[in-house]
Amino acid sequence: MATAADSKQPPSPIKPLPIASPSASILLISPSNQILLLRRVQASSSFASAHVFPGGHIDPDDGPLPPHGDVRLHEDSPAYRVGALRECFEESGILLARDRHNNSKNTSNNAPSSSSSSSSSSSPLPFQLTEQERDAGRNAIHQKQVRFQDWVRAHGGIPDTESLHPFTRWLTPAHIPKRFSTQMYLYFLPPAHPGIPQSLHIPTCDGGVEHTEAQFLPAAEWLSLARAGKIVLFPPQFFLLTLVADFLTAAADDDDDGGGLTAAEKLQAQRERLQEFVKMGDPPWGEKCISPWPLKKEGKRLVMGLDEPGPELDGTDRRGDAERVVFVQFKGKEGTSGMEVGWRKDVVEPGLQEGDEEKYLEARRKERELSGGGDGELEQALRGRREKL
Repeated sequence: MATAADSKQPPSPIKPLPIASPSASILLISPSNQILLLRRVQASSSFASAHVFPGGHIDPDDGPLPPHGDVRLHEDSPAYRVGALRECFEESGILLARDRHNNSKNTSNNAPSSSSSSSSSSSPLPFQLTEQERDAGRNAIHQKQVRFQDWVRAHGGIPDTESLHPFTRWLTPAHIPKRFSTQMYLYFLPPAHPGIPQSLHIPTCDGGVEHTEAQFLPAAEWLSLARAGKIVLFPPQFFLLTLVADFLTAAADDDDDGGGLTAAEKLQAQRERLQEFVKMGDPPWGEKCISPWPLKKEGKRLVMGLDEPGPELDGTDRRGDAERVVFVQFKGKEGTSGMEVGWRKDVVEPGLQEGDEEKYLEARRKERELSGGGDGELEQALRGRREKL
């Protein structure tokens, strides 16, 4: 005779945590301090029709990476930097490289500033190609007919990995099947110079392979377009554009006198302030790792916490941004709406409120079920959250 114990169903198997594919993106800043965004094709398997920074998957040819499961996989490294430059070239046609025969850094750090105009002789012009060479190389690299680094060197250049400034890493939340571990960078194109052809800094889409538009606009203008529903942005792009917009106004020739600075000096001062900001924080912005998670719901919008680094980095000292949150309504294939960045202190009372502990525990339990962790780790994570609050 069957008993209740006999009819008890076996526990459902733990779902494996979807692998976070290594990727990299660049916030590419024009000579006039505008930001490049590309519009993804509608048929894209990720971020369809959204506006994104140039970037994509890290290819094995970009360089070696630690294996999955190794926390070092989620750290800045040469492979991420090469992959970011390669993807930028493939997707926008802008080659971020310097002349191999004049091998010194060519970034805004070394560009002439209001106080060091005499340094211009030490800043080489960017690596230059004809339009035909650029288009042929862009296609050959995309088709994997040649390695990006080999092609650049064969044409007398070196990928300008040294001029990339790390600016957060983003780990896709555990419940999303297609996940990424994306290293974000800032890259400052050199200021306008008579010897630099303007065509070097004009982006072009890749013919509809992955993108249909490529354009530089001020960060604030991109945000206004997103708020008006004219473009689709996702939380990482909206958040980083919001941070950048506080520094890069792209209005160096506005009405204020700027302390007597020229337009070029104002642009340079904006860049220097942004670079100082990236070094600030605990941890600094170049080291923050962010895996957004639903902190609470307000109306139709989720309030996404940005303090967690993601399940792969639980138990490490990696952290995100504990001060800010992102408000967002996800609308399926339509993308997002109602996005804003706010201060966490304005939406969450200090300390754990009644009911918060169980809600947090349940949210983390779902992630742990995916990653194979146990309730002991959950309690440890909750204690860590208490200490942060």
